[in-house]
Amino acid sequence: MPTAARRFSPLRILLALVVTIAVLYGAAIAYLMTQETRLVFQAGRPLSQTRPEFPFTQVTVERRDGAQQFAWVMENPDARTWLLYLHGNSATIASRVNIARYRELRALGLSILAPEYRGFAGLPGVPSEGAVNADARAAYDYLTGTLRVAPTRLVIYGWSLGSAVAVDLAANVDEAAVILEGAPASLVAVGASRYPFFPIRLVMRNPFESIAKVDRVNSPMLFVHSPEDEIVPYGEGRRLYDAARTPKRFVDVRGGHIDASEVDKAVFFGAIRSFLDEYGLLGHQE
Repeated sequence: MPTAARRFSPLRILLALVVTIAVLYGAAIAYLMTQETRLVFQAGRPLSQTRPEFPFTQVTVERRDGAQQFAWVMENPDARTWLLYLHGNSATIASRVNIARYRELRALGLSILAPEYRGFAGLPGVPSEGAVNADARAAYDYLTGTLRVAPTRLVIYGWSLGSAVAVDLAANVDEAAVILEGAPASLVAVGASRYPFFPIRLVMRNPFESIAKVDRVNSPMLFVHSPEDEIVPYGEGRRLYDAARTPKRFVDVRGGHIDASEVDKAVFFGAIRSFLDEYGLLGHQE
């Protein structure tokens, strides 16, 4: 019969510890894989009761798969240019922070179309990189098809996760300009920096590698990013900017990832006004 000393020898204890750590590590990886959609998109919030104080219309947008999504049309009767606004995660088109941006962008002299993604604001479906990219394309087709907006009068705007969607869209369609706010060069790179002990690059199904697509965008680009951004590191925005073609412009703003448009409003919207003015995209329609 084995003695207690042999049953609990250092080697056996070490092997048991290694097995336990391996099991826990595998479980943690499995958790990250099964929870990726929730962690990346943070969807599922209902459409809040918040609404713009200026006129808007909710319209149905037909998707190529036959399903329907919706969008808000916020027309400025005097605007020459339309802006396709692609919001980020953990939000809807009715989120306060988005409505605050609509207000200022419309005041610059723009009409706005803000589409919702599947899985957000009560829309059926599960968001994924391919799905939200397709939803953005459906909104672009609505603008150019149903509303008859010429690509030369269409600006694509993306904030945070929406900036990755904007880069994918702009790399595959024609547009007058692109504006990116708090843009990650690669979402999988951001994930790898947050979880350095896990093989994020091997298991992440929605990498949003904008840096691999941005050189296919042929229109002028404006990058707006805060050095105080703790959600999408400032270096990510600079890395994406460096990979983009000219003409391009990078503007630093204060206020972090969420509040820069309010904390540094003059610089933030002043940069957008100057950029759009440079390319003749502001002013009354002819």
